[in-house]
Amino acid sequence: MESFPHPRDGALVTHLLIVRDQDASRAFYTRVFDAEVVREKNPVMLRLHGSWLILNSGGGPTPDKPDVVAVPPEGHGEFSSILNVRVADIDSAYRTFTERGARFLTPPVQRPQERRCFMVDPDGHLIEIGEFEPSYLAAHGLESDSR
Repeated sequence: MESFPHPRDGALVTHLLIVRDQDASRAFYTRVFDAEVVREKNPVMLRLHGSWLILNSGGGPTPDKPDVVAVPPEGHGEFSSILNVRVADIDSAYRTFTERGARFLTPPVQRPQERRCFMVDPDGHLIEIGEFEPSYLAAHGLESDSR
């Protein structure tokens, strides 16, 4: 399967989110981010703009993690990880994602090095949408990377 997240050489990074409802989460990421569905369920596998997102239900310990339980976030006021999405134009991304049903905590906020805002997925996972300030990139000798 050509589009399956399996490297021929080296390594490939994927991000796993534990979700309450795989169907609702798959619908959110395909609708808001145009993610490509590679696997429908158990787990959901999505190609997301050059990276991979795995959506799976919670579960108990397994032989390779005998004392660990996988659960979705308990409350919307806490987080332990954030999916960080860098965009070329945050105003356009904010408008597009809002039109597609994303719920943002605030509009984009100006910070010294970037403009950013946060949305939440159906389980309350935070997703940061950010655009680096061109002056910040130039001052640090950095270039944009769209890979």
